[in-house]
Formats: sequence, C-alpha cells, structure tokens
Amino acid sequence: MKIFNTLSRTKEDFVPIEPGKVRMYVCGPTVYNYIHIGNARPMIVFDTVRRYFEYKGYKVNYVSNFTDVDDKIIKKAIEENTTVDVITTRYINECKKDMQDMNVKEATTHPKATEEIDGMIEMIEQLIEKGYAYNADGTVYFRTRAFSDYGKLSKKNIDELQAGHREIQVTGEQGKEDYFDFVLWKPKKEGEPYWPSPWSDGRPGWHIECSVMAKKYLGDEIDIHAGGEDLIFPHHENEIAQSEAANGTTFAKYWMHNGFLNINHVKMSKSLGNFFTVREISEKYDLQVLRFFMLSAHYRSPLNFSQELMEASKNGLERICNAVTRLKDLKGTQEQKMEMPQVQALIDKFEAAMEDDFNTADAISAIFELVKYANIHLNADSPEADIAYTLQTIQTLCDVLGIITDQKTEILDQEIETLIEERQQARKDKNFARADEIRDILTQKGIILEDTKEGVKWKRA
Repeated sequence: MKIFNTLSRTKEDFVPIEPGKVRMYVCGPTVYNYIHIGNARPMIVFDTVRRYFEYKGYKVNYVSNFTDVDDKIIKKAIEENTTVDVITTRYINECKKDMQDMNVKEATTHPKATEEIDGMIEMIEQLIEKGYAYNADGTVYFRTRAFSDYGKLSKKNIDELQAGHREIQVTGEQGKEDYFDFVLWKPKKEGEPYWPSPWSDGRPGWHIECSVMAKKYLGDEIDIHAGGEDLIFPHHENEIAQSEAANGTTFAKYWMHNGFLNINHVKMSKSLGNFFTVREISEKYDLQVLRFFMLSAHYRSPLNFSQELMEASKNGLERICNAVTRLKDLKGTQEQKMEMPQVQALIDKFEAAMEDDFNTADAISAIFELVKYANIHLNADSPEADIAYTLQTIQTLCDVLGIITDQKTEILDQEIETLIEERQQARKDKNFARADEIRDILTQKGIILEDTKEGVKWKRA
C-alpha cells in the first residue's frame, strides 16, 4: 500500500509502527456552528481511508478531536448571551448528526480540548524545562528557532519568511523574543473561560491541543496524521515542533492532506454568498450523494462543488443502488456456481486503486464496471450463487467507501399527506406531469395510491 506523504512529497510504502495496527489522528472541527462542506471533505476522505485499512484487516485506533475552546466560540456565546459550554454541546451534537447522515463512523475517541487541559499544561512545562518555550508575563511562547527542523512539513524557511512572507508574523504581542514564536498558553480576558496554570489563569493555544490529544490517545509516535491542506502551515508545522521537542521522537510517520473545495470554481466564502453547510445540502440531497461526490475525485486534488456535479453524483449513486435492488429481486436457478474471473478482476482493480494512495475515483470506476457486468450478464437464468456473490461483492466494496446501497427510507405519514395534497392541486391545475411525478415518487417509497369517490386513499406496499 502506498501513501503520498506530505512530509517527503512522495508516495511511500505504508509500514505501520506496530504490525496489524494503525494509529491515526485527524484534525476535527471547531464547534461554533454547523459544519460546512469544506469540513465534510476530510471527514469523508479519512473515514474512507480508515474503512479500507479495516477491510484489509488492520485494527485502527482513529482519533478525531473537537476544538471546543476558541475565539469564534466565545464570540458566538456572547452574541447569543449564553455560555461557551451551551454552544459547544449544541454544535458537537449537530456535527455528530451530520457525520452520521454522511455515514462517517464514530471515531475510536472524540476528545474535546477542554477535557485535556492538564495534559497541555504538562507538555508546556516540559517544553519550558527543555528550553523550547518561555513565559512572558503569563503568556507562554514556543521558541520556533530553537527547533532546528521547523518548516520540514511545509517546506518553509524562517529566514525566507522574515524576508518577504508574513504567514506567522503576529503583531502587538508584548514580551516575545521573536515574532515567529507562537502561543502555547495565553492569559484570560474578561468574560472568557479559563483554567489555572503555573503562568496565569487562561487557556491553551490551538496548536498544543492536538499535540496533547494525539499523544494521550495514540502515543508519542503515530502512523498517520491527517487533515485539510490548509492546516499544513502553521497548524501541523507547529504540532510537529511542539511534539518532537517535548517527546524527543518523530511525531507522525505519514502526513495526509486533502485538497481544497471550491464552489463553481471559486473559493468558498461567506462574503461571496457561496458558503454551504452540510445541513443546507441535506435539504436538497441525501447526504450519501454528498459522500459519493466527495469520493468521485482523488482526495489530494482540488474539488469543485456545483449543482450539476451533485446531480451527476446522484445519478451515479442511483445507478449502483438500482443494480443492487435488481440483484436482490433476482431469484436465479439452482445450477452450480460458475467461475467468475470478471468479478475477481474487478475486485483486484478496486483494491489496486485503493492501494495507490486511496484513489477512490478509480475504485468507484471498478464498482461501475461491476454494475455493468451484473446488468448485462446476470438474469433469472443465472445461477443463484453467482447472483448472490456479485451482489455481496458490490455491497462490500461500496461499504469500504462508506456508500450505503440500500437507499430505502421510511416516509412519514405527514409527508405522504402533503405530497397527496400537492398532487390533488396539480390535477386541479391540469399539471398532470407534476401529478404523475408525485405518484411515481410515492410509488418508489412504497406508497400505493387509490383514487376513489371518497378521495385519494393510500397504503404502504
């Protein structure tokens, strides 16, 4: 299995620290609002990576955090005249709902930053003792230049940054030895949540949170650290500096980063009005469609989101689901199972794609070929065992990608009544095309309509 390692900028053979086990840390969201589709991409991508490892027999310890103390969270709490805890509890629950609807598996551990403060204080103390950090009137900074390998992930050089770039230059902070030094601990401000520490009552910097949570739940050295490419610098660079300075060993062997998500070829931005939450997308599409869309391109490639591409993904997913439904309904004959080299060849093609840096686009292509094979070659005259084997293969490979092939959903009585009322109105308006469309929608959901003298009656099939 080969993984593109951001650290080396090359594909490397995956060799776990411990045979048969994978220690994996994925940076999670800051919980002050509903997650957006940019947040959804790493959730779906790295959930799929995890699923493939598990499919290959690895035991995966998958850790993904919630950042539940942050300036944006505090601002939201002030705006709503409530507490930070109320905001974070609400949006962690909402995030988990969206993740469930996207069929993202629960992490082995979902740590919250606020529950790991003691570990953060302990690591900061270690960094101070080793000369990598210093206290400046209650604020603790990391001495960036003291870590000789700083910049090895992002390929940035501090001297070059100082000459022309300003990505990590911070102004207005008193007591810093160097403006490239970053915050490990900061004193509280009026009205902010805080914790006692040897330096001041305050709260941790963002970067130290992930270093500590990864260490606690995965160990000093982990196999894979993953997240969006926007986190490479400074967040992941700073994580490496802190963790390796404190622990004295390599932090992560493999670094994986997904590409950016654009909206109609433009960067997603609230100010441009092209900002979409997962919840908003769920009002138009089943979130399985969003998942299918996210996996339709290689995870490292930029991905363009548009209604046209979502429609194409919806059609592609329906094609697979329809094939599965057809195979389930086929009875077949009792003839002896035939050799099926075509199916095995497509399993091999699927696995080859996933083994090559998790190329889900090519993996989906293999599933489509399986669907085509099933539609052409399997019918009521085929051996029952062949039908069952092909069905199981499609479902198994889809499950590796987190794609649910059984798309039947329970429709509520109120929804049925609303659709029937709309159909009646369409008929009055002589909009027979819409009336027929609604009947078809209800039929697909297992609802049978009967036009009687007393009006429309319905029953479940």
